[in-house]
Amino acid sequence: MAGHDTSGRVARTGDNPFLRAVAAISTFAGWCSAAMIVAAVFITCQMIFIRFVLNGSTIWQTEAVVYLAVAATLIGLPYVQRLRGHVNVDLIPLLLPARLRFGLAVVTSVLSIVIVAVMLWYGFDYWHYAFERGWKSDTVWGVRLWIPYLALPVGFGLFLLQLIADFIAVLIGVDTPFGLEAE
Repeated sequence: MAGHDTSGRVARTGDNPFLRAVAAISTFAGWCSAAMIVAAVFITCQMIFIRFVLNGSTIWQTEAVVYLAVAATLIGLPYVQRLRGHVNVDLIPLLLPARLRFGLAVVTSVLSIVIVAVMLWYGFDYWHYAFERGWKSDTVWGVRLWIPYLALPVGFGLFLLQLIADFIAVLIGVDTPFGLEAE
């Protein structure tokens, strides 16, 4: 809506040491995610060079790029949440008075925390199952699948931590519901 610019707003931490620590972890996760994307780009360029310039075959590159892209997506979740970069439809919160906006923020935060906690639980279970069973990919490279699957519990765990920090920030008044200032 006109007059309400929430783009580029970073979740506030105030002087709260827990919120500041989570913000630092989420920022580090964002840097790791960016590094994975850069590595995937370099591996893709190397693969193109090997295939089309040297006329050679590639074994591991495609699989590595796919795993890096998925891991970058998952590991980058908390950083995007910290920057409020996820898709946000703020029409309803904008129309609500401050008290109802706070209530809606509490409900949506709790639901988000529960959903991501369930995803973390099943992501960890899947990773652990692959680790326990010694799963390997069915390719020539034969990567041990627990390594790329580790991005599931790590990414969802860090995302859950950032969601909890955002919820606490709203509860203690360090940040505003949905990052919107009171009218």
